[in-house]
Amino acid sequence: MPSRGGSPRREAFLAFERRTTAAALAVACAMLVVASCLGMYQILARFIFQQPAEWSEVMIRFALIWMVFLGIPAVFRRGAMVCVDLAYRLSGPTMRRGFDWLVAIAALVLIGFMIHYGAYYAWLARVQTISGIETFSMSWAYAAIPVGGLLSIPGVIGCLLDPQRLDLETQQ
Repeated sequence: MPSRGGSPRREAFLAFERRTTAAALAVACAMLVVASCLGMYQILARFIFQQPAEWSEVMIRFALIWMVFLGIPAVFRRGAMVCVDLAYRLSGPTMRRGFDWLVAIAALVLIGFMIHYGAYYAWLARVQTISGIETFSMSWAYAAIPVGGLLSIPGVIGCLLDPQRLDLETQQ
């Protein structure tokens, strides 16, 4: 989907953002499928075969954690993370652009904290094993936070460069 025109660097960045956001969203959807399949397996193992699997519940949690943090870039890109709809609707174009900048700066600060503290906790948890799956480190769960944060940065900047406010246009 081409944007409203602009410099070649802007268009190249938006193309990069579209690819990274689409890839993150595809993996997030795959994580939902994985969590669903593991949930079905857990039900079958527990109630049909009478042999519950300890590891399946933990893996479902991991898949859902990764799903959420990999879905965030798409939400940021569509401008749906911070709800300022009423003020946005009542303001003029200059004020709307100010809101866009304010939301982008606040989101980037939040993402900075996510990356910093997520990486820190992932590092701390490297020695902690997962209950039920002792071969995996808890760092794998915490790593979703900085990875999702890093993948969200292009989405926030892309929303600032080429806002997609389809939800405001279709709502009554």
